[in-house]
This record gives sequence, structure tokens and C-alpha cells, in this order.
Amino acid sequence: MTVFWIMTALLASLAGLLVLAGARRGEDVTEAANTAAASAELDELDRLKARGLLDDAGWTAARAEAGRRILSAERTTTTVVARPSDRFWVLGALALSGAGGLGLYYALGTPGLPDQAYVQRVNEWTAQSPETLEAPQLAAVVARAVAERPNDHEALTMLGAARFQAGDPIGAVSAFRRAVAVQPDDAQSWARLGESLVRADGGRIGGDAEAAFREAVQRDPRQLGARYFLGEAALVRGDAAGVRAMWGPLIAALDPEDPRRADLVARMPGGSA
Repeated sequence: MTVFWIMTALLASLAGLLVLAGARRGEDVTEAANTAAASAELDELDRLKARGLLDDAGWTAARAEAGRRILSAERTTTTVVARPSDRFWVLGALALSGAGGLGLYYALGTPGLPDQAYVQRVNEWTAQSPETLEAPQLAAVVARAVAERPNDHEALTMLGAARFQAGDPIGAVSAFRRAVAVQPDDAQSWARLGESLVRADGGRIGGDAEAAFREAVQRDPRQLGARYFLGEAALVRGDAAGVRAMWGPLIAALDPEDPRRADLVARMPGGSA
């Protein structure tokens, strides 16, 4: 960590020098461009006079006008000069900031503390109550239990649910696949597998997800979540009969005051259950 802060300070100092050098080059380029433009304008007036396109009076008036414009531009242009001493001020400020940051780190931080191993953190989470853990922490704790008992169906379903809540649908799919392999008659695990597949596919109900939902409904017709997704898939295909077959029992099971019921009725082909 200390090496990191030292390298950061060095890079910041280099960036400051580059900024000052760029400012100086920008000033030089601007001055050179202005000088070149003025010289080109005066030379063009001389060529026009030499070719007889300007008489003496016109040449004199044009040169006078050009001179006035050049002088006016010089008066209105504010030139910022990066003096040699400026870089020392910049470097001094960067050094002071770096030293202050390192001082705070050594005063408030613990530079001598080694990295805390992930296994140690999992040990600490295991000793805590599951209700106090966040979803990723709970998933890590349950994953350890699954590693020790790979055929524990309950642990596998808990792992899948924790990973799903932690925003890891692919990990949840893996856990629920293992759960249904251990206990194929678990309709709820089939339904959760389907939901995880939908989440992993960005909300699309693919063939694998639909097959999982059908397994869930086949084993337990009361799996209302699976019925909802199967109805959605049928609706996308334009299968009105399939939508009614899936959503009819779902609508009947929902409370009449539930807004989800009204939404399903409105989307049902034919407008009613």
C-alpha cells in the first residue's frame, strides 16, 4: 500500500510538469502564429503593390490599417506566462499533498496489517446470525456448507436463493440444477431454477426456463409463479389457449383486490378468465 501511494505521488508530480510544459508550449505557439499571420498580411500588401494592384496611397493606408489591427489584437490578448518558478510551486504543492496523504494514512490507517484472507471473513460470517448477513455473505456461508455436504438438498436450495438475492443468477442456476438433480420431485426448486434462468437471460423466457417451469407445474399445479411465466411465454407465441390454461388458475387464486389480478385479466386473450 505504501508503494502505491509513493507511485501515485510521483505520477501526480509528472502530470503537473506536463501541464506546465504544455502551457508554455501553447503560449509559444500562439505568439508564433500571431507573428506569422501579421508578417504574411504585410508581405501580401507588398506583393500587391509590386504587381501594380495597389497605388502608393492605397498601400500606405492598407499597411496602416493592418498595423492598427495587429496592435489592437496584442492589447486585447491576455498572455499567461508560465514562469520557471511556477513549476516549483506546483511541485511543492503536490509534494505537500502527497506527504499529507501519507501522514494521514500512517496516523489513521494500519499499513502493517496484512490482507484479511477471504476464508477468515467467511469464518466470521459463519459465527454470526444469518439474519444479520447480507445476501453475498450468506451465499458464501452456505456455499461452504454445500462444499462439505454436496448432496444436501436443503443447503443447495438455500444457496440458490442466496445467490439469486445477491444478484448472481448464474450461480443460482448452478445451485438449483444440483438441487433438482438430488431431489427431482421438488416443484419449488424447478420453479426457482426457471426464474434464475429468466434473470440470467435478461428477462427472456428461453427454452430451458420454460422447460423448468413446466416441470414445476407438472409436479405441483399450485406453482403460481411458474404458471405466470408459462403464460407470458404463451402470450409471446400468440398461444391464446396456453395463456388461458396457465393464467386462469392464477387469476382465480389471486385476491380480487390484488392489482396483479386486474392486470392479468386485462392481458388475457378475450379479456376474462
